[in-house]
Amino acid sequence: MARIGYARVSTNDQDLEGQLKRLEAEGCDVVRAEKISGASREGRAELETIISFLRPGDELVVTRLDRLGRATRDVLNLVHECEQKGASVTVLDPNVSTRGDMGRVVITVLGMVAEMERRFIKERQREGIEQAKAKGKYKGGRPRIDHGRVRQLRTEGLGPSEIGKQLGCSRMQVYRILELPASERPQERTRTSGGL
Repeated sequence: MARIGYARVSTNDQDLEGQLKRLEAEGCDVVRAEKISGASREGRAELETIISFLRPGDELVVTRLDRLGRATRDVLNLVHECEQKGASVTVLDPNVSTRGDMGRVVITVLGMVAEMERRFIKERQREGIEQAKAKGKYKGGRPRIDHGRVRQLRTEGLGPSEIGKQLGCSRMQVYRILELPASERPQERTRTSGGL
């Protein structure tokens, strides 16, 4: 019987450290982590590895329910798969486990509430953007990575891996930026110093 921790953040610039420390402090024998969106299960290799290796009596531990997934259906499917293998799921905040019948109900309710909350946030955000556009104040989101700096470093002879290291992003993000046609590029700022 093992306690297996799973930590997840959605983007490369988010920090996993807090989740990792919490899971280790809770006595997880193994902790696996990844930086990928929780919108679907696709591409979440670390989570799939955990699920495939679960044995009867094992416990999958996450700090919060949304670390498992963003959609209630995905979370419930994961819980079901764990139960089929004789394993349980424990969420640390709030402290709930699927070992008892009540835990399964609580996880279902939490998933539904979280999904509804995300829909409300998106709706409010959409309304705010529409109002800002109507007033001529909306200029769109600022790109997280300075596209101009990526191109500048490329012209200086750096490869995608080195550019990614310098700017704190993945090699694939660098490739995507370099492949963008000029018509789709965000307005680029000229930089006089390195860094982000």
